[in-house]
Amino acid sequence: MNILVVEDNRDIAENIADYMEPRGHNLDFAADGKHGLQLALDHDFDVIVLDVMLPRMDGMTVCKHLREAHRATPVLMLTARDQLEDKLAGFQSGADDYLVKPFSVKELEARVNALVKRSNHFGDGPVLKVSDLEFNQQTLRASRGGVPLELNPTQRKMLELLMKSSPAVVKRDRLEELIWGDLPPDNDVLRTHIYSLRNVIDKPFEEKLLHTVHGVGYRLGGG
Repeated sequence: MNILVVEDNRDIAENIADYMEPRGHNLDFAADGKHGLQLALDHDFDVIVLDVMLPRMDGMTVCKHLREAHRATPVLMLTARDQLEDKLAGFQSGADDYLVKPFSVKELEARVNALVKRSNHFGDGPVLKVSDLEFNQQTLRASRGGVPLELNPTQRKMLELLMKSSPAVVKRDRLEELIWGDLPPDNDVLRTHIYSLRNVIDKPFEEKLLHTVHGVGYRLGGG
């Protein structure tokens, strides 16, 4: 496993190296945020262990820049702060997991293994692509032609299913089950959700991707 560790505390970095490297992991290190971000953008890592409090650029800013660059590498954040607000801020910046200092390196390895396993679960990768439309299944962020799209939770669910199924047609009842389970409302409500999703992903753009297949359902793709 290729791991990037961005940590300015030399003792912690050496402790991680002493435990992880003999167990077969390849580690790269950065002692400040800017260097860590550059390494993360220039190389492919299986996972990034990222301290929050770093010189030159803090960990949350590093993580935000990574996600804005559409890099979906799993990120495990390290911090001395255990407040709920701090954890929420970390997740909002795009982190996948959170480990509070002091920590056991054995637990660190277990968390890292879980993140990589979860990331590999997404078939060809966590980022779904249809034409110039992208959806990151880890960060739940969507963009089209590099332009960020603002989606509510229902729109995200629908878009993810349509992109996974593309170019096949997704039947109405499958979308209804996804959103409402066994108690779907009348079809007008689904139509309203489709209309709102189309306004976000299609209206500002020349090529239309979301198509209605009358009497059947909806399809995402060109043409």
